[in-house]
Parts: sequence; C-alpha cells; structure tokens
Amino acid sequence: MTRDEIVAAIRAAHAGRTPLRLRGAGSKDFYGGLLAGEVLDLSGHRGIVAYEPTELYLTAKCGTPLAEIEATLAEHGQMLAFEPPHFSANATVDRQIPAKTGATLGGCLAAGLAGPRRMQAGAVRDFVLGVTLVDGRGQVLDFGGRVMKNVAGYDVSRLIAGSLGTLGVIAEATLKVLPKPVAETTLAFACAADEAVRRLNDWGAQPLPLSAAFWHDGRLLLRLSGAAAAVDAARRRLGGELTVDGEKTWISVREQTHPAFAATPLWRVALPSTAPALAVDGLSAIEWGGALRWYAGDIDAAAIRAAATAAGGHATLYRAPESLRCRVDPFTPLAPALLALHRRLKKVFDPAGILNPGRLYAEF
Repeated sequence: MTRDEIVAAIRAAHAGRTPLRLRGAGSKDFYGGLLAGEVLDLSGHRGIVAYEPTELYLTAKCGTPLAEIEATLAEHGQMLAFEPPHFSANATVDRQIPAKTGATLGGCLAAGLAGPRRMQAGAVRDFVLGVTLVDGRGQVLDFGGRVMKNVAGYDVSRLIAGSLGTLGVIAEATLKVLPKPVAETTLAFACAADEAVRRLNDWGAQPLPLSAAFWHDGRLLLRLSGAAAAVDAARRRLGGELTVDGEKTWISVREQTHPAFAATPLWRVALPSTAPALAVDGLSAIEWGGALRWYAGDIDAAAIRAAATAAGGHATLYRAPESLRCRVDPFTPLAPALLALHRRLKKVFDPAGILNPGRLYAEF
C-alpha cells in the first residue's frame, strides 16, 4: 500500500462517515477499547526510508516490521533503546482476523508500550523525532524532523505516541537510536515485594548502571548495562546471584511470556516508584524501579483505580476477556478538563470521528 492509497482510503471514509480500524500486524489488538470499524490494513506500507548510524536516527514506514528495523540497527551495533515488545506470537482477541507475524513500527508507536529498559532509557515518545501523519480528513501532515536540533514547534510527534491511532495514520516515523551497551549482566536477589521496592529506590539514587528491574514471586532481577568496568564494579558492589540466562529472561519480560503475565484479567498500574503496596490483592510483578506494578486476578475496577489514584498513579485494564472489556473502560477516566482537551485534539485531527472509534476513550 502506498501513502496515496492510504490518503484515498481515509478521504473516502471521511466523506462517507465510515469508521476505520487501523491495523498493522494486529499484535496489540488486545490493548485498549473494543475493536470497531472497517479494517484499514497498513502492513503493506513498509520499508526503511533512511538510516544514518552516525547521526543516530532511522526513518521507516508504518508497516515496517520491528524485527527488520532491529536487525538493521544490530548490524551497526545500535538499538531501539526503549526496547519495544513485539507480542507477535500472542493470540489476538479478534478471532475473525488472525494476528500476523511481525509487530510493526506504526503499532509500536501507536500503542506507546516500552519494555524493561524504559527505566533507564525513557518512554517511546522520548525517541520520536518526527512523524508524517495522515489525519482523519486525509491530509498529509509533517511534524518534527530527523535530528534533535531540527525538532521545533508544537511537539505533535510525541503526542502521537500512545494515541492508539485515534489521531491519524503514522505513515512514516523518525526515531532516535542508540548504541548497544558494551556489557550486560543480570543479578538475582531473594526478597519480598516491599523490600524490592525499597532496594530499587535506594539503588536508583546511586550512580549504578541499572537498565532493568523485575520482581516476581519473591525474586528480584536486576540488569546492569554499560561499560565493562562499570558493570563489573556494580556487580561486585551489589552482590546477589549471577544468572546465566539473563537475556532469555528479559526477552520473556519484554514479550510478556513470563509466568507473571499469564493470569487474566491483568492490570497495569503506574505509580511513583516510592509508593507503598496498594491495599489490593493480586500483585504479580514489579518493574521500572518500582514505578510499574502488575496485578492479576478478579479485582474490582473501582477499588484498584481508587487505590492507584490515592497513591498518585493510575490503573489500566491491560488484558481481559471481552466480557469485562465491555463493562470496564480500559483506561482511567479523565478529569473533565483533560477530557475536554482530548476532545478538542480529536476534533482537530479527526473531526468525523472515524479513526479507531472507542479505542482510547469511549467518548471519542
């Protein structure tokens, strides 16, 4: 599919007020509100447009598989530092349209999900330098640039990250890339959840090369990444048990094939890293230095959201059966002022409301 074909499809949908469901590989179909609208298959709009290893940026079309991008970067010792999950092997919630293999760049940015390295490198939006967007009218809009010094004006490029396709089709995107660390190692510690949070906050305040943390079932894993001398010094300073399958474990955490993510419903709770344990049962895992906590099981939505809000965070119904997704909003309802702002943005980018209706908030 060419960009002109995308434009034509959206203009026709806009004219006919036909809802569209934007889809690449379908690997994130489980995330967000229920799926609706005619499928606009974007997987054919693919290919790396530009890559400058010395300038640390890469531009690619929305349907480009993440695996292809990561393989190209690996040839030059570089990576997508936010460590995006692929979920390519996961079953889609839409049984009528099977998930394809190969998560795409567009879906990666639209979902805005980062992996274990988020605690060190930053969020998806922090690496978006520019986007070419086809909005709900079929207009082609360019935002940002290809290098950091050329990024100016309203930061719409970063606004697109996590918008779940409700503002437009990400036809192309330019991302900042980083060198892979020279050395990495993983340490394991036996401790309870509250002790894990305490240790992670203590270590996070020190000059240590921490790139990932994961607690589950009384075991805390810590990944060290950086210069060989720094990693070795930190390992000796922290102690713990040196693991031999660290890379395999972190892949299972990134792709959520780890047992900690097996149960449903699964709640994703973002909190201040120092927040104490919530008064809710079902804690399954802790990530990002204590700032991301996963809860699994039959948990009352109002209770977990009230507890998260009281602690200064928010709770997302991350993965759940369709019967529950019909009754519970996936994302914490917005305050009136924020909802008004979101509605204004939606009105500007997609005035007819045809793009991924209800995927982010039911009000859209």
